[in-house]
Amino acid sequence: MGEAGVGWIAAIIIGGLAGWIASNIMKTNTGIFLNVVLGIVGAAIASFLFGILGISFGGWLGYLIAGLLGACILIALVRAVRR
Repeated sequence: MGEAGVGWIAAIIIGGLAGWIASNIMKTNTGIFLNVVLGIVGAAIASFLFGILGISFGGWLGYLIAGLLGACILIALVRAVRR
Protein backbone atom coordinates (compact mmCIF):
# COMPACT_ATOMS: atom_id res chain seq x y z
CA MET A 1 0.00 0.00 0.00
CA GLY A 2 2.71 2.47 0.91
CA GLU A 3 4.68 1.85 -2.26
CA ALA A 4 1.66 2.51 -4.45
CA GLY A 5 0.99 5.83 -2.76
CA VAL A 6 -2.47 4.77 -1.57
CA GLY A 7 -3.48 5.77 1.97
CA TRP A 8 -5.44 3.70 4.45
CA ILE A 9 -8.82 5.27 3.72
CA ALA A 10 -8.30 4.93 -0.03
CA ALA A 11 -7.11 1.33 0.44
CA ILE A 12 -10.35 0.48 2.26
CA ILE A 13 -12.49 2.12 -0.42
CA ILE A 14 -10.55 0.61 -3.33
CA GLY A 15 -10.32 -2.75 -1.53
CA GLY A 16 -14.08 -2.77 -1.02
CA LEU A 17 -14.67 -1.96 -4.67
CA ALA A 18 -12.19 -4.62 -5.81
CA GLY A 19 -13.73 -7.21 -3.47
CA TRP A 20 -17.24 -6.33 -4.64
CA ILE A 21 -16.27 -6.65 -8.31
CA ALA A 22 -14.48 -9.95 -7.61
CA SER A 23 -17.48 -11.33 -5.72
CA ASN A 24 -19.70 -10.46 -8.69
CA ILE A 25 -17.28 -12.04 -11.17
CA MET A 26 -16.85 -15.18 -9.08
CA LYS A 27 -20.60 -15.34 -8.21
CA THR A 28 -20.21 -15.32 -4.42
CA ASN A 29 -22.60 -13.95 -1.84
CA THR A 30 -20.32 -12.01 0.52
CA GLY A 31 -21.06 -9.00 2.66
CA ILE A 32 -19.47 -5.58 2.55
CA PHE A 33 -16.90 -6.30 5.29
CA LEU A 34 -15.70 -9.48 3.58
CA ASN A 35 -15.51 -7.61 0.27
CA VAL A 36 -13.17 -5.04 1.84
CA VAL A 37 -11.03 -7.77 3.40
CA LEU A 38 -10.90 -9.73 0.13
CA GLY A 39 -9.88 -6.63 -1.81
CA ILE A 40 -7.14 -5.51 0.60
CA VAL A 41 -5.69 -8.97 1.24
CA GLY A 42 -6.08 -9.79 -2.44
CA ALA A 43 -4.12 -6.68 -3.40
CA ALA A 44 -1.33 -7.66 -1.04
CA ILE A 45 -1.20 -11.20 -2.40
CA ALA A 46 -1.36 -10.10 -6.03
CA SER A 47 1.32 -7.46 -5.49
CA PHE A 48 3.57 -10.12 -3.95
CA LEU A 49 2.93 -12.68 -6.70
CA PHE A 50 3.34 -10.18 -9.52
CA GLY A 51 6.41 -8.72 -7.80
CA ILE A 52 8.06 -12.13 -8.10
CA LEU A 53 7.34 -11.99 -11.83
CA GLY A 54 8.70 -8.45 -12.09
CA ILE A 55 5.31 -6.81 -12.67
CA SER A 56 4.40 -3.84 -10.48
CA PHE A 57 1.15 -1.94 -10.05
CA GLY A 58 1.09 1.71 -9.05
CA GLY A 59 -1.53 4.19 -7.98
CA TRP A 60 -5.25 3.79 -7.45
CA LEU A 61 -5.99 1.95 -10.69
CA GLY A 62 -3.10 -0.44 -10.17
CA TYR A 63 -4.23 -1.14 -6.62
CA LEU A 64 -7.76 -1.80 -7.89
CA ILE A 65 -6.49 -4.23 -10.54
CA ALA A 66 -4.21 -5.98 -8.05
CA GLY A 67 -7.04 -6.19 -5.50
CA LEU A 68 -9.44 -7.58 -8.09
CA LEU A 69 -7.02 -10.24 -9.30
CA GLY A 70 -5.93 -11.14 -5.79
CA ALA A 71 -9.50 -11.36 -4.50
CA CYS A 72 -10.42 -13.66 -7.40
CA ILE A 73 -7.42 -15.84 -6.51
CA LEU A 74 -8.48 -15.93 -2.85
CA ILE A 75 -12.07 -16.86 -3.72
CA ALA A 76 -10.84 -19.65 -6.01
CA LEU A 77 -8.51 -20.97 -3.28
CA VAL A 78 -11.29 -20.98 -0.68
CA ARG A 79 -13.56 -22.86 -3.08
CA ALA A 80 -10.81 -25.41 -3.77
CA VAL A 81 -10.18 -26.00 -0.06
CA ARG A 82 -13.88 -26.39 0.76
CA ARG A 83 -14.29 -29.23 -1.75
